[in-house]
Amino acid sequence: MRLRTPLALLGAAVLLLVGPPLLTTGSGTETGTQIPGLRFMVPNTPGGGYDITARTAAKDAEDAGLTHSVEVFNLPGAGGTVGLSRLVSEHGNGKLAMSMGLGVVGAVRSNDTPKTLADTTPIARLTEEQDVVVVGKNSPYKTVDDLIGAWKENPGKLPVGGGSSPGGPDHLAPMLMARAAGIAPKEVNYIPFDGGGELLASILGDKVAFGVSGVGEYLDQIKSGELRLLAVTGPQRVAGLDAPTLQEAGYDVSFTNWRGIVAPPGLTDAERDKLVRLVRELHDSDEWRESMKRNGWDDAFLTGEEFGAFLDAEDKRVVSVLKELGL
Repeated sequence: MRLRTPLALLGAAVLLLVGPPLLTTGSGTETGTQIPGLRFMVPNTPGGGYDITARTAAKDAEDAGLTHSVEVFNLPGAGGTVGLSRLVSEHGNGKLAMSMGLGVVGAVRSNDTPKTLADTTPIARLTEEQDVVVVGKNSPYKTVDDLIGAWKENPGKLPVGGGSSPGGPDHLAPMLMARAAGIAPKEVNYIPFDGGGELLASILGDKVAFGVSGVGEYLDQIKSGELRLLAVTGPQRVAGLDAPTLQEAGYDVSFTNWRGIVAPPGLTDAERDKLVRLVRELHDSDEWRESMKRNGWDDAFLTGEEFGAFLDAEDKRVVSVLKELGL
């Protein structure tokens, strides 16, 4: 298991790399959905699901004429909780938002952080997507049955990589797979990476036996043949991909991930409503619909207080599943 640097020290170290403070100032009059100086934080490394979601949302919002010059930047560390801590510290900053999802919910629990998603202003849940079970193109495993057969023989010798901390989606999905295959989850050698971008290099370099990540993160590598797709974790096949669901393959697992947006605490009603309105109009745009289709994302739109209630329920669900799995 990785040693964890204290969040304050890690956050400070990362901030030296990403540049100036996050507090933003805008100029001009804000009307409609325009938020001059809007910054979109990604709490993990480039190339992961939060990163792809944030950069896609920013580009689509600009292309749809909803806002302009949105700055997207990465502040990785501790499964997203370094970014979360920084977001919470930006009390009252209505020009900052953060891309996040189930992985941050799990990281808060696994890292026992003092700041939680309950300290943020919920804006919207955007998408839901399946995880994919993938291996490198030179892997000896041609099917999910090949993989699980070898995994059952010696669980500890077949490391599985995921782009989230324990308790996040890329951790929970293989743990549920293991249980369905008759492998004790405690025997699984799970290696966490800070996002799908970091994980990809280890899969391609055969540093892990297989990886689990969001479908939208690895579509290009799957289609180019760099990655071999063995199965998807959701209730139905993903259009355009030739792979069974785990249930079709005989393993009782049905699991999906989601992603959304939160903002700092202490926003005025007007500041919160402006962010919600921007995201709502983005959701209704042709640009966003095309991006969801292209990335294999399902619509899971939910805003404001309803999203806040969902976040609370997800926190309870993560705790329940970890207890159920004996983790």
